[in-house]
Amino acid sequence: MQPEDDLFARLKAALKRLDAEIDALAAKARQAGDEARSRYADDLERLKRRRVELEVRLDALRWASEAAFSSLARGLEDGAGLARKAFRDASARFRQG
Repeated sequence: MQPEDDLFARLKAALKRLDAEIDALAAKARQAGDEARSRYADDLERLKRRRVELEVRLDALRWASEAAFSSLARGLEDGAGLARKAFRDASARFRQG
C-alpha cells in the first residue's frame, strides 16, 4: 500500500465521520425549538460547505502530480481540521442553547 492510498482511505473515513456528525447535529436541531433550529441552521450550512470543500480537495489530490501531492495533502488535512473545529463549535453552541 502506498502512502497516497493510506491518506485517501483516512480522508474518506474522515468524510464519512463528518457526514455522520452533520446528520447527528441536524437531528438534534430538528428536535429543538424554532429559535434554536434557526440558530443552528447557519452552523449546519457551514459544516456542509466545509464537507463539500474537503471532497473537492480530495478529488484534486487524486489527480495531482506526485510533486504537488504533499502540498495538497497538507491543505486537505488543514481543511479537515477546520471542519472538525467548526463541528465542535457548533456542538458547543447547541449544548449551550
